[in-house]
Amino acid sequence: MLIKAFVVLLLLGFVPLVAQTPKSSTSKVAGHYECPMHPDVKSKKPGRCPKCQMVLRFTPDKPAEAPAVKSETSAVSSLHIPDIAVQDQNGKSLNFYTDLVKGKVVAINFIFTTCTTICPPLTATFRRVQQQLAEQKSPVQLISISVDPAIDTPERLRDFAAKFKTEPGWAFVTGNTSDINSLLQELGVAITNKNDHTPMILIGNDESGYWTRAYGLSSPTSLVKLITEAANRK
Repeated sequence: MLIKAFVVLLLLGFVPLVAQTPKSSTSKVAGHYECPMHPDVKSKKPGRCPKCQMVLRFTPDKPAEAPAVKSETSAVSSLHIPDIAVQDQNGKSLNFYTDLVKGKVVAINFIFTTCTTICPPLTATFRRVQQQLAEQKSPVQLISISVDPAIDTPERLRDFAAKFKTEPGWAFVTGNTSDINSLLQELGVAITNKNDHTPMILIGNDESGYWTRAYGLSSPTSLVKLITEAANRK
């Protein structure tokens, strides 16, 4: 009787002949965790970069025949700059691309005013960069984008900028939270936690379409050299 019952269940499809592999095991994407600033830093597990403390980001593995990943010194030539509405530290309404980037040589970093770790030294470094560029009479637009726009009003950014004795030609940018998040996404520096924002600087020459990136806590002289090289791109 037991054998007959088993045969009936088998014929009706209630007893599988072969165990099925769960879909999730076949759809899982192979990859590794990588530092956005230092692509040579890779890990199989989430964590932080030992060089710059940035949060490692998941990167899918490329097929064996795919070209090698470029080094961190390569140009970000395909960078798209959105023309979103922003405000500077003086409360002036601007369109990000049209008013701050179009036709200019720019250097962009990312800060927030309540930061007590890398933001003060990032800003102090930018200030020394501004001074050196002024000595060279190089017309470069410096931009500091707040990664905490809900807190960083133009007034807060103005007070923050005043602490570092910034000069004209340096815009501290804030705006609608969703717009700023969209801007950060397009610049390749999107975050979920403001404390994990990148110490990277984007350096670009809009007229030539040349973009590159640098570590924001490098020496001011080395950053000025990279900015000057970008300015000389035709």
